[in-house]
Amino acid sequence: MRWGDYRRSDNVEDRTGNAPEGGGGGLPFGGLRIGGGALIIVVIVGMLFGINPFEMLGLLGGGGGVQSPPPRTSPSPQTAPSGYGPQTGAATKPSSLAPADINKDFSRAVLGDTEDVWSAVFKAMGKRYEVPKLVLYRDATRSACGHANAAVGPFYCPADRDLYLDTAFFNELHTRFGAPGDFAQAYVIAHEVGHHVQNLLGTMDQFQAQMQRGDERTSNALSVRLELQADCYAGVWGFYSQKRNIIDAKDIESGMRAAAAVGDDQIQKRTRGYVVPDSFTHGTAEQRARWFRTGLQSGDPRDCNTFNAR
Repeated sequence: MRWGDYRRSDNVEDRTGNAPEGGGGGLPFGGLRIGGGALIIVVIVGMLFGINPFEMLGLLGGGGGVQSPPPRTSPSPQTAPSGYGPQTGAATKPSSLAPADINKDFSRAVLGDTEDVWSAVFKAMGKRYEVPKLVLYRDATRSACGHANAAVGPFYCPADRDLYLDTAFFNELHTRFGAPGDFAQAYVIAHEVGHHVQNLLGTMDQFQAQMQRGDERTSNALSVRLELQADCYAGVWGFYSQKRNIIDAKDIESGMRAAAAVGDDQIQKRTRGYVVPDSFTHGTAEQRARWFRTGLQSGDPRDCNTFNAR
């Protein structure tokens, strides 16, 4: 995975050097409607390559920029060399960094590209993408949803619209879940960004309203569909990395392995020795890999409507 080609985001807060903080926990997060079909993909690819999408279609026209409100820095697309996403300067070569800094640089790079891709997707939808912040920490920290610690795993907090990641999870993904590779790690970040997309589109509000009307079994089933949609959105982001030849077949295999490894059935088999399907909140290994693949193959968020799927 040539993640060194990605633009670095300025919306990463590094708390890894802070002392662990105390607190309580939370991880809330569900349809989606847009229009445009294949035209949307052409527009998005054109924006990411720095090419007028209307020239790609043999037409005349253009478009304005997408801005996100301060204090967070929105991407500033520029014309970039063929095969690269928008750049705001020379990319840092990962090999030139100290090992302790690689996780942070990697996270900034992946988040930066999700900003570029989703800004283009939202623009094609006639909407504005508001970028999230990624908080990196070790062991424990605070969020607007309560206490975050390594046991919680990576999560998105809708209350502050931030993503939270204990950087030790990258190693755990390799050693505990058997899913090594850069794209496996990128999938983790892209999945949490997928929850942010759901929040911006109002899907989470719909999810919460339905949750309040249902019993535990219904709530779990809704949670599974929400998580699978975030997997599909992660795949949508990956689709545009494929288009720019930043990832290859081996990278995709790595990402698919990561999606399957965090399936509820696989986790319960490892921790309990048996599975309880009614308790699933994230989906099976097969479901998670399938929806991630759906986004990777399509690049169209409309194909991620897990709530209407059987």
